[in-house]
Amino acid sequence: MDEEAPVEFVDVAGAPIAVRQQSGRAPGVVWLGGYRSDMAGTKAERLAGWARQHGNACLRHDYSGHGLSGGAFADGTISRWLGESLAVFDRFCDGPQILVGSSMGAWIALRMAQELSRDGRRGRIAGMVLIAPAPDFTVDLIEPSLTPAQKRDLETKGHFEEPSQYGPEPNVYTRALIEDGRRNRVLNGLIETHCPVIVLQGMKDPDVPYAHAQKLVEHLPADDVTLTLIPDGDHRLSREEDIALMLRAVQELVARAR
Repeated sequence: MDEEAPVEFVDVAGAPIAVRQQSGRAPGVVWLGGYRSDMAGTKAERLAGWARQHGNACLRHDYSGHGLSGGAFADGTISRWLGESLAVFDRFCDGPQILVGSSMGAWIALRMAQELSRDGRRGRIAGMVLIAPAPDFTVDLIEPSLTPAQKRDLETKGHFEEPSQYGPEPNVYTRALIEDGRRNRVLNGLIETHCPVIVLQGMKDPDVPYAHAQKLVEHLPADDVTLTLIPDGDHRLSREEDIALMLRAVQELVARAR
């Protein structure tokens, strides 16, 4: 098995974006991480390992303010991270690709499909695996539950913080992120990905309720969509059995794209 691809940096709108590109055959797989996640996470690493083993191309990157990339996390918005993902995709990907999006990365994947289709390049996406998908999370999951104190912080400080169960640093949500999220909504109409979509969702996810995944499926009526609900699954879906599900889904879509 080849060694892991080295990190290289690409300037996107003034921020150095860290990228790992593994060469291989098409369809390639593209990892899109979640909010405050990076390309060194368990699922991303296992996906890259699967691609090396099977000879498929694999592309990973860190959004600005994440992982090895430059830029301030507080400057990040869905539009900015989408633009970075499209720039990296355009520079490094040849032929059809399978997008594998985790949590916020699923939102980025759906928006990428929309933007590529708008540019007349809908054939570039051969399939999607969406893991604990959180499209429109700022609109549907954060805004409705804001406390008076959080609303006040957004107004006066431009952000609010809340404890994170995944690390010592608090989650930070900025007014810019929330306002930009409204401009990137996908659950306000039909979503046409023009490719098969496999959704994996834990039913014990404390961050994204499984009803949110069901809502997403309702907005994908024109596409070939499979929803797998994992009764004891959490948000990360990083257990061995969860990763096995992810890799089987990727393998299915890769086989169908050939």
